Amino acid sequence: MLLATIAGSSAFAQNLTTNTGAPVGNNQNSLTVGNQGPVLLEDIHLLEKLASFDRERIPERVVHARGVGASGTFVCTADMSRFTKAKLFGQAGKSTPVFVRFSTVVHGNGSPETLRDPRGFATKFYTEEGNYDIVGNNLPVFFIRDAMKFPDMVHSFKPSPVNNKQDPNRFFDFFSHIPEATHMFMRVYSDYGIPANYRQMNGSSVHAFKWINDNNEVTYVKYTWKTKQGEKNLSMEEAAKLQGEDFQHATVDLYNNIRKGNNPQWDLYVQMMKAADFDKLDYNPLDPTKIWNEKDAPLVKVGTMTLNKVPDNFFEYTEQSAFSPADLVPGIEPSEDKLLQGRLFSYFDTERYRIGANFQQLKVNAPLVPVNTNNQDGALNRRGATGEVNYQPSRIANKKDDAQFQHSKARYGDVVITQANLNKPNNFQQAGEFYRSLDELNKAHLLKNLLSDLGQVENKTTKCIITGYFYMADRDLGKKIADALKLTRQEVEQAMMNSNS
Repeated sequence: MLLATIAGSSAFAQNLTTNTGAPVGNNQNSLTVGNQGPVLLEDIHLLEKLASFDRERIPERVVHARGVGASGTFVCTADMSRFTKAKLFGQAGKSTPVFVRFSTVVHGNGSPETLRDPRGFATKFYTEEGNYDIVGNNLPVFFIRDAMKFPDMVHSFKPSPVNNKQDPNRFFDFFSHIPEATHMFMRVYSDYGIPANYRQMNGSSVHAFKWINDNNEVTYVKYTWKTKQGEKNLSMEEAAKLQGEDFQHATVDLYNNIRKGNNPQWDLYVQMMKAADFDKLDYNPLDPTKIWNEKDAPLVKVGTMTLNKVPDNFFEYTEQSAFSPADLVPGIEPSEDKLLQGRLFSYFDTERYRIGANFQQLKVNAPLVPVNTNNQDGALNRRGATGEVNYQPSRIANKKDDAQFQHSKARYGDVVITQANLNKPNNFQQAGEFYRSLDELNKAHLLKNLLSDLGQVENKTTKCIITGYFYMADRDLGKKIADALKLTRQEVEQAMMNSNS
């Protein structure tokens, strides 16, 4: 009776299968020739089991390798729509699901969580306009200000390529050339360099970003997470004692508290500045080695985040989670911070190498809104795209871009950064000159070759417009194409007019 109760419960394990779902008859012994004979190559379950085991590990992150993640909710508490059109900040009371990964920075996966090191604080918002990531640290500044030096900096912090040991001789040798790192070293070598745990730790975006409102007005912002559990750090002696007791104490602390219902919370604040005010300051506000003084940019609370769920599978969520400061939504853009500009490439590039080309289709990284892209294929693609058209623009099945979501215009001296067509496009003059330079035989061949493909086009509007393009290049050629395709001049002109409207 007891066994029947267990078997009927939802907790009772389901039958073991292979990766393709076939039932496994024996998971205890390999298939052999007799009791004592060699193992047979036809033991498919054994081969699959060993092959899967051999491939369990993916490359660890070069930085932020040791981490822990949890899910929760962010609730906006202030309407910031006058500063940004990003909908997650546009309405008080609006709730957005989040996934957060806390991490150490320099040391490898499995290293003690008591080491002196910045802590990563990465938050993924699953918004109605796609995913938005705030990828920062517990400390509000950084060691360097240009991405050109990032690989050098990390190499100096990592273990020696000879002794495989982290060595202050190496990283202080490097930083003796980097005076701007002094601010960060002040913070790292204070007790803030060893947070007591992840719950009692603040966070910062470090970099400035641009908020864009509906009038395309730009406000520069920095983010700060303030823990509601009270900030707490460790002395060197406290950290050494704790490491001897439990080197993974911060992961244990976070998960145990969430499982007990002591769900940790952080308030999110922004500081705001206008570009016109930058020159009034005695520091560069886009320098990530600097904080924004609160007298220059007061903290404004925009919401509260609560973490309330431990992932069911550590690897599928925490290890395969992928964050990037390039994960942006309409109304939020990168600032001109040189270190940030490098991170926009590097973070996504890391994940494509580490997890694969389609890492954004994994559940932890996938947006909650439909994805409608022409990006395709690659390893483990599962978008399920259908239809003939995998390009844009199209007259058959067009995925429209929307001008309201264009990148904002920015002026640098006399140069304007914009998404606009080239000046003096002059699309047809040289095409016509080339046609008229051909002898009569080659002109005839061009016409014949072109009509062999253009004649197969079923969409009449497309045929009219292409004919119009050639007509604009050379009137005689355009007329010959129109006659061959049985198109009237009026049809061609009307199609051209409509395409330009």
